[in-house]
Amino acid sequence: MALPASQSRSRAPLAMLQKAEGAAAQLPPLLVAAERVANTVMHGTHGRRRRGPGDTFWQFRHYQPGDPAQSIDWRQSAKSGSVFIREKEWIAAQSVWLWRDASPSMCYASDRRLEEKVDRADLLTLALAALLMQAGEHVALTGEGRPPAAGRGPLERMAAVLARAAEQRDEAPNAPPMEPLPRYAHIVLFGDFLGPMEELASTVGTYAARGVTGHLVQVLDPAEESLPFAGRIRFEGLESEGSTLINRTENVRRDYHNRLHARREQIIALAYHHGWSFTLHHTDRPAQEALLALYGAMTVPALQW
Repeated sequence: MALPASQSRSRAPLAMLQKAEGAAAQLPPLLVAAERVANTVMHGTHGRRRRGPGDTFWQFRHYQPGDPAQSIDWRQSAKSGSVFIREKEWIAAQSVWLWRDASPSMCYASDRRLEEKVDRADLLTLALAALLMQAGEHVALTGEGRPPAAGRGPLERMAAVLARAAEQRDEAPNAPPMEPLPRYAHIVLFGDFLGPMEELASTVGTYAARGVTGHLVQVLDPAEESLPFAGRIRFEGLESEGSTLINRTENVRRDYHNRLHARREQIIALAYHHGWSFTLHHTDRPAQEALLALYGAMTVPALQW
């Protein structure tokens, strides 16, 4: 989807290590911002609780065919006359893979006061990694070739990988690489999802068939949502789509909104059909909003359609 190109502004080379006065700690600016976002969200959450083979009691629920007999809580069942299962909280670390679209279509900002979509996706990716690691989860970037890990070292390495990828945007793919992720793992995809719907559907369907739980985060510039332009406008594609001259942009606004809404409905239906979640985020909104919504979606399983 082509929109007026943002005014030229080169992203300053990301300083990988930043001197801190009187200390040996040196952090990438992206990592500093990401941890600030993660810490803000952490104060408003209570951790990710989920059922599993742990020792801490979580909840009672009604018995369902296929449940193991040893999970039945006979005392609770005797009190109510119904058969109840005693579920325990999962105590093992979860494996989470993260991917963000760094293709040319993400290099757009309609206003100098806004971040480019790829910059916001970088921030959300690293902030989510920091948040999950603080909760004891193991995190990895897709395509990096490293197993999920936790701790300061892996987080700093992720920041460096994202920074290097920012300098190779013309070579970045529109879809994440397919990797043999383990069953019950999580994968989070950040992107505008404005490319071929078939590619996204294939990615989601393949991972879901392997038992991987996923989360889609659509990152859009507010101008992509509202198409606020009027008059004679030349729209230039960011991925070799060429240019299109529209004499009265306001005349195509309704059709544009309808097509964008239809695409979003397709994405939401795709996600929910496979038990995945969907989050929409605009770059003029605080990053904490998207991170909090995403963290909540990772805590509560998505509803099946």
